[in-house]
Amino acid sequence: MRVKRAISAAMLIALVTLLLFVTLDPLNPKHLPDFYVGVAFAYSHNLNDSGVIFSDLADLVDRVKGSTNLFIISIPQVSLNQTLLNQSCDYISAAGLNFIILYTDTTTYNYNLADWTRNANQTYGGKFLGVYRIDEPGGKELENAPLNGTQSRFLNPDDYNQSVRNYTGAAQQYVSFLGAHLSYLKERLYPTIFTSDFGLYWFDYEAGYETIFGEFVWNHSREMTISLVRGAAAAHHKDWGVIVTWMYEQEPYLESGDQLYDDLVLAYRAGAKYAVVFNYPNITQFGLLKDEHFNALSKFWSYIKNNPQEHGINRADVAYVLPAGYGFGMRRRDDNIWGIWNADELSGKVWDDANFLLDQYGSKFDIVYSDPQYADAIAVRYERLFFWNETVISS
Repeated sequence: MRVKRAISAAMLIALVTLLLFVTLDPLNPKHLPDFYVGVAFAYSHNLNDSGVIFSDLADLVDRVKGSTNLFIISIPQVSLNQTLLNQSCDYISAAGLNFIILYTDTTTYNYNLADWTRNANQTYGGKFLGVYRIDEPGGKELENAPLNGTQSRFLNPDDYNQSVRNYTGAAQQYVSFLGAHLSYLKERLYPTIFTSDFGLYWFDYEAGYETIFGEFVWNHSREMTISLVRGAAAAHHKDWGVIVTWMYEQEPYLESGDQLYDDLVLAYRAGAKYAVVFNYPNITQFGLLKDEHFNALSKFWSYIKNNPQEHGINRADVAYVLPAGYGFGMRRRDDNIWGIWNADELSGKVWDDANFLLDQYGSKFDIVYSDPQYADAIAVRYERLFFWNETVISS
């Protein structure tokens, strides 16, 4: 009887191990993982030569296919060229990787994007995860920057003084305008749309994004980014991720391999579904990526395969609630609001409260908004809520 029980236990352990391996193995097309880690292909050694672009893409795919399961095509020169796009997606898919495609202004395409994406769903199945559209919409509002270099921002107080005369008016206009744009794309292109951002995540989700990658950028607090994007995603019942981007404004641009590994583990343990490394410009054969970064990806790949129980272990138990429509940038104490107003009398308190709670709870802390539409979801998720209009830091 003991022998039989021992054999049964051994078989159970082997079965669980096999299931975990199958779930996380990027080369198994029958199962989608619960977590995606990958790189963004945002460079080429010659953007005017499709042959060079494909060669660069293929080289990067070959370099990361053993330690990632996601590849993001992040240069428009690929999606603008249907032949190159087909060639690239075929290669990525054959390598066992899932992929996301950047689309820019859809009026510049000489083929039918809706037909292509519909066919891609049949050709690549679950490996085609969706499209990336409108980079950093919230962050560009905060920085008063054009969205595409030519397209105006969604908030323009000079033209819409009546609707943006207060914070809630600005929020409504931003969500309405961005939401209309996303709805148009979903109806005619693809239902799942991704973006990256460094602020106003809540309002990005409300406008209709399915997944947002919170940017780990400069030396900004990673935990603060997680608290904002995860809190917004949870309230809207959406997915979230992170993208590790520039630490410096000059070479080497990207953080060290050790820092990259730590950031990936932090996001994984916080429950991110996606972790991506931004890769532009090309200062090496592989964009920004050096051996230390590839080693970090390999080490992290081993970590997630061997520690599936660690995914999401740092679940947020508490949340800080901001007032409705309060589009404060949350990057510094005197950050602006909606890219229109300077910091107000509440900004300093919000900043101090949030950082106090981060010190107390680390990555087990979220930031959400006071909105009746999401009140029930917020109340159920968190054990304790701190509000902007109460004393959080006692003297």
